[in-house]
Amino acid sequence: MFENKDLVQFNVKGISVAQVEAQLELLSKGFPYLELEAAASVGNGIMAVDENQRDGYIKTWDAYCSSGHRILKFVPASGAASRMFKDLFTFLDAPYETPETPFEKTFFEGLEKFAFYDELDASCKENDGKSISELIAEGDYKSVVKNLLEEKGLNYGALPKGLLSFHKYNGFVRTPLEEHMAEGAMYALGADGVAHLHFTVSPEHRDLFRALAEKSSKGLSKRFGIVYDITFSEQKKSTDTVASDMDGKPFRNEDGSILFRPGGHGALIENLNELDADVVFVKNIDNVVPDNLKSDTVTYKKLLAGILVSVQNRIFDYLRLLDSDKCTPDKLRVISDFVRNTLCCRKPGLDEMSADELATWLHSRLNRPLRVCGMVRNVGEPGGGPFLAYNSDGTISLQILESSQINLADPVKKEMFTKGTHFNPVDLVCGLKGYKGDRFNLPDYVDKNTGFVSQKSSGGRKLKALELPGLWNGAMSDWNTIFVEVPLTTFNPVKTVNDLLRPQHGLKHRPSGCTNRA
Repeated sequence: MFENKDLVQFNVKGISVAQVEAQLELLSKGFPYLELEAAASVGNGIMAVDENQRDGYIKTWDAYCSSGHRILKFVPASGAASRMFKDLFTFLDAPYETPETPFEKTFFEGLEKFAFYDELDASCKENDGKSISELIAEGDYKSVVKNLLEEKGLNYGALPKGLLSFHKYNGFVRTPLEEHMAEGAMYALGADGVAHLHFTVSPEHRDLFRALAEKSSKGLSKRFGIVYDITFSEQKKSTDTVASDMDGKPFRNEDGSILFRPGGHGALIENLNELDADVVFVKNIDNVVPDNLKSDTVTYKKLLAGILVSVQNRIFDYLRLLDSDKCTPDKLRVISDFVRNTLCCRKPGLDEMSADELATWLHSRLNRPLRVCGMVRNVGEPGGGPFLAYNSDGTISLQILESSQINLADPVKKEMFTKGTHFNPVDLVCGLKGYKGDRFNLPDYVDKNTGFVSQKSSGGRKLKALELPGLWNGAMSDWNTIFVEVPLTTFNPVKTVNDLLRPQHGLKHRPSGCTNRA
């Protein structure tokens, strides 16, 4: 199947023949659906925390931050913003010249409210010799859009979301990159006064991210009285996946080389694995709000982190007890109840195990990465959901699943999915080290049978593309997991440009005590 030039190509990418063959088999056979026990809900897999408990967990987190631990904020930020502007690209290709669809009308009606308005106006004047208002008065709406999306203007159609002007303050604007920097100072600051942030970016935009981070860190450092340590990485070429034709053979480009594609955000488990931190916050690049609305975000980030630290301390105590000669049958039962009730992990036949077998299983179950995930009430937004699912080892545990992992042709499974009370806003806090201070090797905890196959095209030819297990889906399948209900106010994604006109994004804001770009 493979030629010598193919082997050279594999070697350059750092991918083995066996990996390519395994991927081709998955492309041919597809992935099995996961078996579900139930959609997670409050009281059945999702914690609901009252005000007193919340305050206690926040105090726990604040104490942890002041005790010398390394804390990091991890933000996947490589995705292009082109999908944000899909409707505007369609408008450029439309046979009409003035806005007709509701989306187009909303965009132009709210144009002055966008944080990028002044930049766009300057671009229109430079390229067309006319302001936005002058172009619109002449009915030349498409020139305005071209200045927004195309390379001659702001080039927003080709830039990543992290570099776009999202929020307008008095005298300056902020991008998502800068809003995440501000967040990092508010809940992810260690005792050393350093906010560590890591962004995964695309190679072509790395320098732009770095330049903006360096420029903005001066003002933000002064405002918060902290130091920033900002690092970047790119998705590894070794995590690219092979594409196949519709017959299951490797898809070849016109030059005869085999087509590889990025493996999706699940590939970022490799990037996360290389970071040295005790606790890591994970949050998508586009889920940000201005400073005056960050209060709930900060509160509930601290809540999730406090729960993680509290649970992690219990896990570590139990592991040390299991290592000792003092773990009595009664204590084994206490640990079993913790695994069943707090970690929501159940294993059939546990009560029939001998004491030694039970101790061994409990040690294995506890000694793995831990994540605490915020879950919001389902209001019809797209996204994965929280479930109790069966694993290959026969256990039942908490999982975040996408619709592609669920057999929606099964009426029972479909009902679980459609009637789920919560969904995943990608709000994670992760514990990456074990009770002896060692770092877990995160790829060891990936369920490789949880990816999915999609149909794409290249050069007008159909192909099958392989998506690796998602970062917070199958890539964290074998972690210990806790779901916590958080308010919808913590979830403010920007999926289309018009989302920036929502009250959470579209108003003017003034950070207290800040007069320069920050």
